[in-house]
Amino acid sequence: MKWFITPGELRRQGVVGMNRRNTQMIAALNPRSRYPLVDDKLQTKAVALGAGISVPELYGVIETNHDVRHLPAIVAGREDFVIKPAHGSGGNGILVLTGRVGEQFRKASGLLVDLDGLKHHVSNILSGMYSLGGQPDRAMIEYRVLFDPLFEQVSFQGVPDIRTVVYKGYPAMAMVRLPTRASDGKANLHQGAVGAGIDIATGVTGHGVLLNDIVDRHPDTGAPLGGIAIPGWGRLLELAAGCYELTGLGYLGVDVVLDRDRGPLILELNARPGLAVQIANGTGLLGSVERIDARAAQSALSPAERVAFVRGLAWHQ
Repeated sequence: MKWFITPGELRRQGVVGMNRRNTQMIAALNPRSRYPLVDDKLQTKAVALGAGISVPELYGVIETNHDVRHLPAIVAGREDFVIKPAHGSGGNGILVLTGRVGEQFRKASGLLVDLDGLKHHVSNILSGMYSLGGQPDRAMIEYRVLFDPLFEQVSFQGVPDIRTVVYKGYPAMAMVRLPTRASDGKANLHQGAVGAGIDIATGVTGHGVLLNDIVDRHPDTGAPLGGIAIPGWGRLLELAAGCYELTGLGYLGVDVVLDRDRGPLILELNARPGLAVQIANGTGLLGSVERIDARAAQSALSPAERVAFVRGLAWHQ
């Protein structure tokens, strides 16, 4: 089913558009001085670790083309890992390697690439091919998350992540992003992943969005998207809410993965989260934003108290 309604109906449903997001959320609530904390994934890792928050283990960093020669040593003995740009956005430039076949490496899509191919990819990252503004970048080699079996039937190859949109420190809306064959195993909606809405109060998934279509089943596995209860949901929301204090950003996206061995890991933070989460949940952000504005003006609350507030709102809607 296509997502298409009139502009008037969008307003009545409280759907936040790009202009409002850009001016009243991003520009008004996100100080430019705080952007490096989230735009540079290496800085994000350091800040998170300093706050006692778990992140995927970093195996190595390559900063110059001269250092590309160190790549074989960094990945020596490793069956699987991820290569990503430190300043990448939208999932661009992320290469997920899931195993070895002789001297080659298997990508999430099943295709094989040799060591020279990996070096070429790293050189592209360093050149700024995938970075914000096309600026020279650094390549990170890190632990490949082994996703929780909870999502096994609704994911293709890659690792699902949970995106929570945090407004003024309050988790306003969330979805789980599920890799597909079309997205090459990446949890990126623009590349063809599925976004399934999550009820803030209960942590249970509902229907999803695939590009411009509303869907109830995963396109590759055929498994239903709804009815999946995410364990430890309250703790995950508190983790997301706490990123407000961590970053000083009033509007951000918090991406968490559930690793089968290591539990929740913060994958990255985003100072410009998109609005597809509204489609995935079948409702607009505006109602939550207005209620949060009213509550935030009264007194400061802890992350746990902010989570309790939004979950209480959701129960009564």
